[in-house]
This record gives sequence, C-alpha cells and structure tokens, in this order.
Amino acid sequence: MTARLTAILAFRLVTREPERLVAFYTGLGFAAGEVKAIPAAEMALFGLQGGGWRRTLSLGDQRIELDHFEQSGRPYPPGVTGADTRFQHLALVTDDAAAAWSRAGALGALPISVAGPVTLPASSGGVTALKFRDPEGHPLELLQFPRGSRWLGSGLLGIDHSAISVSDVEVGRRFYGALGLSTNGQTLNQGPTQSALDALAGAEVDIVPLMPPIVTPHLELLGYRSPPPLRAALLAPNDVAATRIVWSADQDGLLRDADGHFHLLTTPIDEKSGASRTPGSR
Repeated sequence: MTARLTAILAFRLVTREPERLVAFYTGLGFAAGEVKAIPAAEMALFGLQGGGWRRTLSLGDQRIELDHFEQSGRPYPPGVTGADTRFQHLALVTDDAAAAWSRAGALGALPISVAGPVTLPASSGGVTALKFRDPEGHPLELLQFPRGSRWLGSGLLGIDHSAISVSDVEVGRRFYGALGLSTNGQTLNQGPTQSALDALAGAEVDIVPLMPPIVTPHLELLGYRSPPPLRAALLAPNDVAATRIVWSADQDGLLRDADGHFHLLTTPIDEKSGASRTPGSR
C-alpha cells in the first residue's frame, strides 16, 4: 500500500559534532531542547549498531533535530554542489538576509553563494537569497521575501522548505505525487543571479514546489539542466549528508526516493492533540 504524507513534522540533520551545531543554530535564533536517546527500534530501522542521541532545535512551531550516533558515518563530502543528488538544503526565512548572513558568518558558516545575498528576478519569485553551509557542511539558504508576503516579524522567522536535487524532475514529481503531495507551479531559474546564488557557471534549474495537504514547510525538487545532474552514490543513514524529513503519515516506515533522499514516516497517536511518534518509539 502506498503511504500518504500529510505534513512535515521536522528536519533531521546528522552530526558528528553536536555541541558545535547546537551553538551555531541557537546563535541564529533556535531554542535547544533536552538530549534524548534515539529509540532502539529506530536504530534498527536504519541498520545501525550502538546508540544514538537526538536534540531538538525549535524555531516557533518548526524544528530541526540533530542526530548523533556512536557509529559515526562519513563527514559531509567536499565538492557537493546543488546539481549533486546528495544535495539537500533547508531554507530559512528572514526579514533581512544581509544581517542574517553576517550573523551566520560570525558563527562559523561558510558561503556557497559567491557575492552575498542576490535578488532573483520576478520570474523566479523576486526573493533575496543566499546559500551557505553550517559549520559541519549542511547546506542552508536564507530567503527574504518581497514586502507583502505571509512572513511577518524580524530576525529568523521560520523554515519555508527543504529542497532536494534530483536526477529527473518528472520521476520525482510522480513519486511524491503518489504520496499525496501536490505540485504548486514550476519555475526555471537561470541567469547571472542564479549562477551567483549556486556558485555554478551557467546554472539553469527547474524548481518544483510540492505541497503537503496540511500547511507546513514544504518540499522542493531541484532539477538542474546546466550543469547536468550528478547522480552520486547513496548515502548511509549515519553520514552527515544524510538529512531526512520527518512526516506525519498514514503509516510508519522509512522511504528513499530514486536518488536516495531519506523520509521517515510517523503516524499520529492522538488525532485530537496532533501528537505523533517516531517509528519504533513507545
């Protein structure tokens, strides 16, 4: 039976240096929760030996969860660009991309974009954006939307989406459509601003937003036309680059798409309260 996804609950980043990442994300504006053991059944789901620990970083109702394993995987691989199928970033919304980038840089972020924040043309959404990496290599994006957007306030405002690079946009669209996500338009981003944003000469990329039935952060597919997509070897679940999205769904389990991106599915245990559990937890 095909699973049905309803909402994104969290984004999980694998870390070999949890204290360093906690300092980075709390410096950006996230609030850190307590350290908890990863359930043994979830460790078994990933085929990992030993123990693991998780710490939640909250930004309003949204959260990033840092997973640290006794059985360490590989560090984030060098040279991964947006056109590499291992690439996955989280897009953080701010009202001032330049100020947010200054703060991130002081906390140890490393730039991807070559010229600071750039404003994309109206055909690509008209947002001001910048891509960078956290101190352990996970890609992130800052987004500053034009005036009149739904994002209100100052500072770091929330997580808009997670974008994954895919080798075939149509294959990805069909895969995620069968899981209950709906396509919300498609743009072709290209030109000097996109090249500067991605640090890729002649960048041309199809961007396909995929929306869950419940309004939460969403998923976006990145399908590079130029440079052509690099279909890399699959990641192990304890590799630093093995980011995963946690979904509220109609069944528990672990999914990987055709390019190896991880998705952890959880079923609600209390429909009234909206609480949910991770597969293998009690």
